[in-house]
Amino acid sequence: MNLDALSAHFDEDVLLTAGGVLIGVIFGACAQRSTFCLRSATIEFAEGRFGNKLAIWLLTFSAAVIATQGAILAGVLDVSEARQLAARGSLSGAIIGGLMFGCGMILARGCASRLLVLSATGNLRALITGLILTIVAQASLRGLLSPVREQLFNLWTVPGGASRNLLSLIHAGALFGTLLGAALLVVGLWLAYRASVSLRTGIYAIGVGLAVAGGWLITYLLAQQAFTPVTIKSVSFIGPSADTLMGLINSPSLPLGFDTGMVPGVFAGALLASLAGRDWKLQGFHDGPSMTRYAIGAILMGFGGMLAGGCAVGAGVTGGAIFAVTAWVALLAMWVGAMATHLLVDRPATTAAVAAK
Repeated sequence: MNLDALSAHFDEDVLLTAGGVLIGVIFGACAQRSTFCLRSATIEFAEGRFGNKLAIWLLTFSAAVIATQGAILAGVLDVSEARQLAARGSLSGAIIGGLMFGCGMILARGCASRLLVLSATGNLRALITGLILTIVAQASLRGLLSPVREQLFNLWTVPGGASRNLLSLIHAGALFGTLLGAALLVVGLWLAYRASVSLRTGIYAIGVGLAVAGGWLITYLLAQQAFTPVTIKSVSFIGPSADTLMGLINSPSLPLGFDTGMVPGVFAGALLASLAGRDWKLQGFHDGPSMTRYAIGAILMGFGGMLAGGCAVGAGVTGGAIFAVTAWVALLAMWVGAMATHLLVDRPATTAAVAAK
């Protein structure tokens, strides 16, 4: 893909923003129609039910891995300068932050991306929870909570470069990554068949993963054309949502860039998909205790996601697709934290409620 013609007519920030909007709309629409959700997948796994939610997550993750590693293998993508690989990372942050995020997404009934998608469908619970999450994330990045985050981050760090690339550590390359993604895709397709996941839903789930790979490719291609440095990145929600919110509050106009196009793009894509599917419906909190639960979950996700270096998508899928060590560790910690919280908090409560009837 040659972007010379576009670069000659449009500023690179405009192109980055447009690319972010495009990827965001695709991600939001596909996530809404497929009901892509890591929380639901972890619950199924914890209960030993390998059903449609786990299948959808595997289809998304495997598609992101195959497309991203396939592009690297074909020589059209180089992610070595991406933050998740080039910068110093934190294994302590990935573990502690991942556990906190996993716990929080169970309490809030959705991860950062899922809350944004649900907000676009009229879910006011998700909207308010997402705002709390975003404010806590900003406080963790640059505000009151940043010293605590930095202390936890520095407990166990790993330098950027080959030591942060899982494929390099095991002396493998993009071919191995592509084949591993293909193996996960086979498992996802088998589970989808068993769970009677419709072809359309499966295609939407794969579309979510392809949007992640598309983000990597678009930012890389623009970085090759730009005269000023362009950060190679893809879909993530903790940092970009915080920056977008602060930009709306502190400035009369948002600075152009991939993130500030992607976040509203996801909302727009999910909104359009929910309207087209007639799923849009206003929903609110049922009572005070439920609101408290959502708020606690949002706080855990806001701090945990910023500490872990990303959310269930930003670290789990986007970082996982380029085999960043900290991303895979964070993803594993999110699964562990989510399953433990479900088994220790939600499942006993459900059992007690059933017994009371």
